[in-house]
Amino acid sequence: MAPIRSSESAVTVDVHAAKGFVDSGHKYLDVRTVEEFKKGHPWNALNVPYVFFTPQGREKNPEFLEQVSLICDKHDHIVVGCQSGVRSLQATEELLKAGFKHVKNMGGGYVAWVENGFLVKALQEEL
Repeated sequence: MAPIRSSESAVTVDVHAAKGFVDSGHKYLDVRTVEEFKKGHPWNALNVPYVFFTPQGREKNPEFLEQVSLICDKHDHIVVGCQSGVRSLQATEELLKAGFKHVKNMGGGYVAWVENGFLVKALQEEL
């Protein structure tokens, strides 16, 4: 599975490759807001928002790395996703700079996940 795009340090894989990684045991880190996550997310996804939507606009989560470190080890294999692939690329780059070793960005985000008919779960189902 070849990357479809890479930044200076982050590798972006397409949604099919990302699903294959998740199916083989990679953690799926959803960096969308809690509200977006509640509307639907891949099964077994972990949610740590990278940004918050505020009346002043988007604000980066100042505790993002700390919160991720509570649920992921720096040697875990992680696929990072958001709504369309922009926030997740930024989050992936930040995780790599912080010493996380095996992190990939999912191109196309949750939109691509749903468009490909992959299994999703809404938070209401978890109650």
